[in-house]
Amino acid sequence: MSSDLMSAMGAAATGLRAQTVRIRISAENLANADATSNVPGGDPYRRKAPVFRTYFDREIGADAVKVTGARLDMSPFTMKFDPSHPAADGDGYVKQSNVSSLVEMADLREAQRAYEANLNVIESSRAMMLGVVSLLKA
Repeated sequence: MSSDLMSAMGAAATGLRAQTVRIRISAENLANADATSNVPGGDPYRRKAPVFRTYFDREIGADAVKVTGARLDMSPFTMKFDPSHPAADGDGYVKQSNVSSLVEMADLREAQRAYEANLNVIESSRAMMLGVVSLLKA
């Protein structure tokens, strides 16, 4: 039974690490949401999204998850007319980042909830293991 609980804790720990990366990427996106290019007609900051991969971890004896990197969101940039901006193209338009603060906040909230769920799994497994140990002492 304790090996099953250890497997649950190990799987939840991989989930904690993955959600931490997800939160970091969302924070990076939000921090750069208003970034534009430094050169006329150049591309501004492009939104990033984490890439998750599941695998069987033999060490913990359970399926686990990890972030294998971040992919660029290839959705189009919005254009804003601002001929005085240093990054304005020949027509006076500046490319704006494709980061949506609303989407990033929703993603951040979802990652927070997933992090909390994994943390609850670890805390519950630990409490059950301590309960087994106290029963064995009696």
